[in-house]
Amino acid sequence: MLRQRTLKQLVQTTGIGLHSGQRVELTIKPAVVNSGIVFRRTDLDPPVSIPAVADHVTDTRLASTLSAATEGPGLEIRIFTVEHLMSALAGLGIDNAIVDITGGEVPILDGSAGSFVYLLQSAGIVEQAAAKRFLRILQPVEIRSGDKWVRLEPHHGFKVSFEIDFGQAAIDATGQRIEIDFAFTSYVKEIARARTFVMAEEVEVLRTNGLALGGSLDNAIVVDENRVLNRGGLRYSDEFAKHKALDAIGDLYLIGHPILGAYHARKSGHALNNQLVRAVLARKDAWEIATFPQRRNAPPAFALDWLQA
Repeated sequence: MLRQRTLKQLVQTTGIGLHSGQRVELTIKPAVVNSGIVFRRTDLDPPVSIPAVADHVTDTRLASTLSAATEGPGLEIRIFTVEHLMSALAGLGIDNAIVDITGGEVPILDGSAGSFVYLLQSAGIVEQAAAKRFLRILQPVEIRSGDKWVRLEPHHGFKVSFEIDFGQAAIDATGQRIEIDFAFTSYVKEIARARTFVMAEEVEVLRTNGLALGGSLDNAIVVDENRVLNRGGLRYSDEFAKHKALDAIGDLYLIGHPILGAYHARKSGHALNNQLVRAVLARKDAWEIATFPQRRNAPPAFALDWLQA
């Protein structure tokens, strides 16, 4: 049987929020079967739990933000920038975890999901006594906005394609489109280390508006018109496109289960990704829950051991 997974033991780190600049402590703990991923604001008294699910996403400007409630007082209790950690949890096949945080934003660490992958692997990952529950896409669902679009369609496994078009020379000189089938490609090796990025001319504007207060060359790629300003350059020749795919994987995991399907996007971001997830969930004919009592019947993307990916 393909089983649910959680951490063997808790793991901790400290860092700053990319937008808030606030220093926070993050603790990721094991959780019981069928509990999913739950964030807890432990700086509040009493602590407040926030489930990592799509209908609790209340802001998608520059990042995905979860709120304790969709209206009323709980709307103001938030966790910003959850997508990199959610991407790492998805990439390692972790179904259940409690994420305690002493502030309102997940620390940015190195700007990718790679540091979270390292933390989770150092804690160890264990299988649980319950079947892993997948959300299998049965019908294509698509969201469009101008020249931007995003789609989920049936596929026996999980694959991602993403096309970017920023019209900026330093970014245009890199790979603009990626297509990755996780039956054959390692999330850890090929996606996790792709960093978030920003144009140099945007930095001051963001900071004037109270954003990117914790950003630096240590946790983001900064580009001017013609070049990457970070010492050492890029980690991948198509790092910009891969980071957009990394974000999308984290946003998609807010559907509540690992997805059996193919995700395709052009110029999508957190807003369209969240709209897509909500649209899928609203269409009961577009999906079903699937389990694999016999591990050999699972798609190759999920039958392998994620720790070895």
